[in-house]
Amino acid sequence: MYDGKLPKKRYQLTLDFLKEVVPTDKSILDLGVTNPFTAYMTEAGYDVENTTGEDLDLDVSAVKNTDREVLTAFEILEHLVAPFTLLQESSANYLVASVPLKLWFASAYQSKTDERDRHYHEFEDWQFDWLLEKAGWQIIKRKKFTNPTKKIGIRPFLRRFTPRYYLVYAQRPSKGQVGNY
Repeated sequence: MYDGKLPKKRYQLTLDFLKEVVPTDKSILDLGVTNPFTAYMTEAGYDVENTTGEDLDLDVSAVKNTDREVLTAFEILEHLVAPFTLLQESSANYLVASVPLKLWFASAYQSKTDERDRHYHEFEDWQFDWLLEKAGWQIIKRKKFTNPTKKIGIRPFLRRFTPRYYLVYAQRPSKGQVGNY
């Protein structure tokens, strides 16, 4: 499946970022059910386990009781009403997470057919940093990137140069060394 080219720009940028900060000998707990990106991480050499679809706002046992070293959360924290508790309770030493950034020219995403597929939060970078720091994480590396579409219009034009996604690598100050592994 993974041949060095991923179907979406954000998949490639996310996988490249993950490879920069997490060696493949570290075990990963990925928030959310198994998905196409899980397969890309596995094929890149990572040992990945996913959560099973539990409501992570109400049940944080998956992150609290894991022996996995790295917690990954790719475009999932914005779907939680209260991501703080999950982030604070995680027993992982390292975190790699991405969130969609709040765009001044577009309202938050809300599915019309699936009430679980809504963004309760679309963060500005400083808000996400503050959330992580308040939950006990030290941010080591950050990256913002655009995700342009091939559609025509004002918003698609603005998406060509306005960062849409924010990737962060963080660790627990008391549990890990500062910097990459």
